[in-house]
Amino acid sequence: MINVLIFGPPGSGKGTQSVKLAEKFNLTHLSTGDMLRAEIAAGTKLGKKMSSIMSKGELVPDEVVIAMIAAKIDSTKDARGFLYDGFPRTVAQTRALERMLNERRMKIDSMLVLEVDHDELVKRLAGRAELSDRPDDKDTEVIENRIEVYKEKTEPIINYCRKRGIYQPVDGMGTVEDIFVRLSYHIKKLK
Repeated sequence: MINVLIFGPPGSGKGTQSVKLAEKFNLTHLSTGDMLRAEIAAGTKLGKKMSSIMSKGELVPDEVVIAMIAAKIDSTKDARGFLYDGFPRTVAQTRALERMLNERRMKIDSMLVLEVDHDELVKRLAGRAELSDRPDDKDTEVIENRIEVYKEKTEPIINYCRKRGIYQPVDGMGTVEDIFVRLSYHIKKLK
């Protein structure tokens, strides 16, 4: 069973690519963003709390996200592996994920990082706001804050994973299909 982290700043195409990769390699796609948005759409107590946090472009508390992921892994026993989309977002979350996986005799096998130019990220996010009615993508100030939060809180995970020998940069520029081929190459090496 493999565990692959797919990384990149907001707008890098993690979600799009994760769905395609999960289907091709028969992996369970774990999108914390989708899981949280489902809570918000359902109007749960957690969803209301998270809506306030996410609308500002801030990060959701670690214990909430780890518990959601652990529950999903535990309820998906027959999976061939998991593709983590948008998680972890901090070194502390990475360590918490490693602990949770170790308890299940699992580990992180690879961290694939989509590298995309800043201007292209902003362009993609603005386009996504038009297509999918994502309120967090409509406000330029929120977009810039999300990119800054990624740089400040999430990019340090790259060094953490580099030291573990699981970091792999992937060119995130070009067509969806070009990027998919590049990512697929790295996942094939894990199987």
